[in-house]
Amino acid sequence: MKSAQPEDSLPRIAITMGDPAGIGPEIAVKSLTHSNVHALCRPILIGDAAVIRQTVALTHSSHKVRSIAHVHQAPEAEDVISVYDLANAAPDSFACGEVSAIAGNAAYEAITTAISLAQSGEVDATVTGPINKQALRAAGHAFAGHTEIYAHVTETKSYAMLLADRELRIIHVTTHVPLRKVCDMITRERVFAAIDMLANFCHSIGIKRPRIGVAGLNPHAGDGGLFGNEEAVAIAPAIEQAVDSGYDAAGPVPPDTLFCKAKGGLYDGCVAMYHDQGHIPFKYNGFEWDHAARTMKRVSGVNITLGLPIIRTSVDHGTAFDIAGQGVASEEAMVNAIEYAAKMARTVRA
Repeated sequence: MKSAQPEDSLPRIAITMGDPAGIGPEIAVKSLTHSNVHALCRPILIGDAAVIRQTVALTHSSHKVRSIAHVHQAPEAEDVISVYDLANAAPDSFACGEVSAIAGNAAYEAITTAISLAQSGEVDATVTGPINKQALRAAGHAFAGHTEIYAHVTETKSYAMLLADRELRIIHVTTHVPLRKVCDMITRERVFAAIDMLANFCHSIGIKRPRIGVAGLNPHAGDGGLFGNEEAVAIAPAIEQAVDSGYDAAGPVPPDTLFCKAKGGLYDGCVAMYHDQGHIPFKYNGFEWDHAARTMKRVSGVNITLGLPIIRTSVDHGTAFDIAGQGVASEEAMVNAIEYAAKMARTVRA
């Protein structure tokens, strides 16, 4: 992918509004009120300008909204939110906090537009807001999530989900598949590919020789074959291949201690075998529930798709329909995602 800008300028980053019936527009608008975001990149929202104007009013922001039809029309002004206007989700055409085919289609079109802009080199990276899978399907888009949409549109065969938040960086060998299928999908090739992609990601953010911990699949990492043989058949051989390739990889590590060790600094990155094995420790680390308010008080962490020909980062939380339209959503994860995208874009240029 060619760079959208000269090397001495800030990278242009396309930020999708997500499902307009959820908190995506709100956290996008709030993130663009942070001066550090504008110090790192030139942000461009992809979505419906009318939705963004409504959101600016909801959040009591003093920012102006400018509709643009081409990336080069975006002004370099901190008090202006540039919206690549798709005009596909009039605010009166869907209900806030409810599943809607119109909202699902608008979210999908924002994603594919961002991908197209990145593939053509008009932007240097993409950041995605949260989407609702039911709304996507109601709109006729049968994808399990962002990762699968990006892989399909970019025709990428080998890719992986990585979660990042402070000390934790977790890549997944499998993601959105039934648990019954996970065992059959744990192969030496897939585990090695995850180690390889994780190591390359760490290099992209400045970690020259990352220490990688690889989780076992079974309790106690199989306990010598007592609880399964996936460790001996697939995971350990992949680790041996990684070490032979020059990577600092260790394991299989029992998954109930791997992430504690990573948080304490023993590993720069972890390889999880399936969705919840990686997501549960990650969200326990970055999410904070407010019992009195019955909502999340703090939500941090970034979802990054590795293996793509373009850069894609995202928040790692959902559309939060229960608080959508109330102006109380936290933008912390969106700011984190933009920061990661900017850092990765600068590395690509270097």
